[in-house]
Amino acid sequence: MAINLANNSSLANITALPSSISGGGITLISEQTASGSATISFTSGIDSTYDSYVFKFYDIHPATDSVHFQVNFRDGGSAYDAVKTTTYFRAYNDEADSAAALGYDTSVDLAQSTGAQILNQTVGNDNDQCCVGTLHLYNPSSTTFVKHFIFRGNRAQAANYTVDDYVAGYCNVTAAIDGVQFKMASGNIDSGTIKMYGVS
Repeated sequence: MAINLANNSSLANITALPSSISGGGITLISEQTASGSATISFTSGIDSTYDSYVFKFYDIHPATDSVHFQVNFRDGGSAYDAVKTTTYFRAYNDEADSAAALGYDTSVDLAQSTGAQILNQTVGNDNDQCCVGTLHLYNPSSTTFVKHFIFRGNRAQAANYTVDDYVAGYCNVTAAIDGVQFKMASGNIDSGTIKMYGVS
């Protein structure tokens, strides 16, 4: 369907879509900012209200150098230990432009594991280093199907590499996922913000 721009000088002048175009929206549910935080946990607002949930990470800076930023999921109990099967690959280049590659990393994927999933490896803690990204969790309230998730992020790695990280997998549980927790593999999250959105 075409949008008539005859009476508009630019796309910026369009204030509403035609009534025949429909679609969902994205709603900010909650936001947490780290300050020497051992974990950042989202324990409310993850329910059947939305079809999926998006977590966005801004300038996640570790207190310890060369540590992994990771995620785990809660499936109705008190522990973040939902069984997961995942894949992980990355592309990287260093500041000297002397080492670049794209590849799968079998040391980071999980197979029916309750352990935390690494999202960004070996994040540097220089004053200007951090990691960023987006995690998308699909239909966490389903009690029939596995709960899929995908992650795309980038990090300033401790040895001055930029690394583009890709993770995908599923929580292989029939229980609903009702909590998501983020933390460093060791040490604290010195600073950074994580926002949770609902997508309809």
